[in-house]
Amino acid sequence: MSCAGGEEAADMMMCRCASCGVAEDGNINIKLKKCNACHSVRYCSVECQKEHRPQHKAECKKRAADMRDESLFKQPESSHLGDCQICCLPLSIDHKKTSLSACCTNMICNGCLMFNLIRERKEKLEPKCVFCRKKSFLTGKESELLFNKRIEANDPNALRKMGTIYGAQGNFAKSMEFLTKAAKLGDAESHYQLGMMYGNRLHLSAGKDMKKARYHLEEAAIAGHPEARLQLGIVEVENKRMDRAVKHFIIAASSGETESMKMVKKGYESGGVSKEEFATALRAHQAAIEATKSPQRDEWEKSRQGNVPSKRK
Repeated sequence: MSCAGGEEAADMMMCRCASCGVAEDGNINIKLKKCNACHSVRYCSVECQKEHRPQHKAECKKRAADMRDESLFKQPESSHLGDCQICCLPLSIDHKKTSLSACCTNMICNGCLMFNLIRERKEKLEPKCVFCRKKSFLTGKESELLFNKRIEANDPNALRKMGTIYGAQGNFAKSMEFLTKAAKLGDAESHYQLGMMYGNRLHLSAGKDMKKARYHLEEAAIAGHPEARLQLGIVEVENKRMDRAVKHFIIAASSGETESMKMVKKGYESGGVSKEEFATALRAHQAAIEATKSPQRDEWEKSRQGNVPSKRK
């Protein structure tokens, strides 16, 4: 930020050290740095920041909390899963309806995978990954080699998958190691899994760590993870902070999360959610689910239920 003339009074406050009052020099002599927590004041040195801390602490804490809530309660544009890499439609938050490619670790909807397989069989082609075109049927060693390459490349999907594998084996220390790496790379699902693990004493020999659990669930929710937001809403209900719980449930329901929609309905029936809020959440919930549907995905759904997909010209 430049502190040249013409700034508003509020902005000019950011052009002086909050402790000693020295102004930022237009040259290179004095460069002010923002408070890392609240970004509302600046300091010319670490010494000034430490000296001003007792005066600034309360305001800083409140401003940081307000900024966190602004991010936390913002309706995400899409879920953390994003779109299918082939049909470009939003992926369903139902994990049974998507698959992770072992070769390139891309998330693909099962509708695209099924119709690619049908096409290959019809044209008698060698089965290949629908995205990266590597051959699909790999030996155990080939698959492991490709997967390890993705881990070495710090692919968040691969790191999370490995963390999930260790978790299923009961090795929670290694599981958390890989999930933490993926979370640091911004993987929302890893944040969610870490949040659930830190909130469950069965996974940790040292017991629960609810501060870390809340942090990871909030990071996942901010990234568009509706199940993480549902858990946050449940925590807020337990803490008797119903206004925050309702916000979480409405945002998650609007992303297509069914259990959250049920919570919103209960809130409406008990008077905690207005008619307008309920109607808006219901419309958004239905729209989010409809956005994930396609003829190919419907055919896959039928095949899962035991019906043979119809032939397409």
